[in-house]
Amino acid sequence: MAASFDSRRVAHVQRIAVLRPNAVGDFIFLLPALAALRAAYPQAHITLLGRRWHVEFLTGRPGPWDEVIAMPAAPGVGAAPQAEIDAAAIERFVADMRARRFDIALQLYGGGRHSNPFVQRLGARVSVGAQADDAPPLDRTLRYAWMRNERTRLLEVVGLVGATPVDLSPALALTAQDHAALAAALALPPGPFVVLQPGASDPRRRWSAQRFAAVGDALAAAGAAVIVQGDAAERALTAEVAQCMSHPAIDVGGRLGLGALAALLARAALLVSNDTGPLHLGHALGCPSIGLFWWMNLHTAEPLALRSMRTFYSARTHCPVCGAGNVFGGCEHAVSFIDDIPLEPVRDEALAMVSTAVRQKLPVTGAAPAALQAEAARTPLAIPGDPWQRPVT
Repeated sequence: MAASFDSRRVAHVQRIAVLRPNAVGDFIFLLPALAALRAAYPQAHITLLGRRWHVEFLTGRPGPWDEVIAMPAAPGVGAAPQAEIDAAAIERFVADMRARRFDIALQLYGGGRHSNPFVQRLGARVSVGAQADDAPPLDRTLRYAWMRNERTRLLEVVGLVGATPVDLSPALALTAQDHAALAAALALPPGPFVVLQPGASDPRRRWSAQRFAAVGDALAAAGAAVIVQGDAAERALTAEVAQCMSHPAIDVGGRLGLGALAALLARAALLVSNDTGPLHLGHALGCPSIGLFWWMNLHTAEPLALRSMRTFYSARTHCPVCGAGNVFGGCEHAVSFIDDIPLEPVRDEALAMVSTAVRQKLPVTGAAPAALQAEAARTPLAIPGDPWQRPVT
């Protein structure tokens, strides 16, 4: 398979299209590449082609994009290759995009088997993206290799048009609407609080509810309020964590939209989370966090600059129920592959990080109101002698 490694900047660029219609964590992975694009083409109009949630969450939010458009799901690009689709909507979308006369169209949606032909249909002067063995080439391509850090991969793709990294972990801005949405959904505790995120789309990436509850109890005993967070599909799971705790917890499962969640995480003293969208969202907001990873996801999803994130991972490769190699779905058991991450080091690190975050009041994007910060400063965690306190760098 031939690949073009031309990395010169494209001349006379006015419009750039970026194709990435996927989930929250995948969008956070894109931020360093978008920042590089903006720095390389400061006058260009950058259009993100995403999903409806991108439009709702990003329109009006400061960032390295000028426009966000929800595209219809196409085969292999937002929809399963054999899924039923609205062909007429796709044709209208393609015609609209072609009329915009993009100078560059970037495919940042996988290996390109389906997404490269789709990007080619947009009619840009220069098409750019990764190319797997079963994908057609674009004008500028690099070979798609499995098991790469996704942030690095995206930076390499935009590097094909001369966009070099400017920040390995760009911050995500908060808006007044985020804070208003949070205020409407939840009365925050008066002192420091932590967020537990026990869900994940893949059951193999979930630490057990009992272990999350044990961490929550340790933090509650030390003086932090505990909020258990999850989306609407995770209500049973967040309720289980809260019920397993001996101390009271605030269960907000299914209650927070994405903007409200962003505002919540920006104010939290700590987030303890499986490898899922809210973990990466919190990291982009400067929230001190503990990420619980399966080894293969740590390899592909770990931030390039950890800042205030600590990571724990499981190296398990075989199903704990039947012993089958389950990395590629080798059996039918939907069980945790990360529950052999031991409780004690996670609990101790959580106590240390919360103590440090509260005492040092680490800066976050869209920081909490001064009154809330002052309350946190007046309410130190009750950890006698702070035996776990270590600096967070």
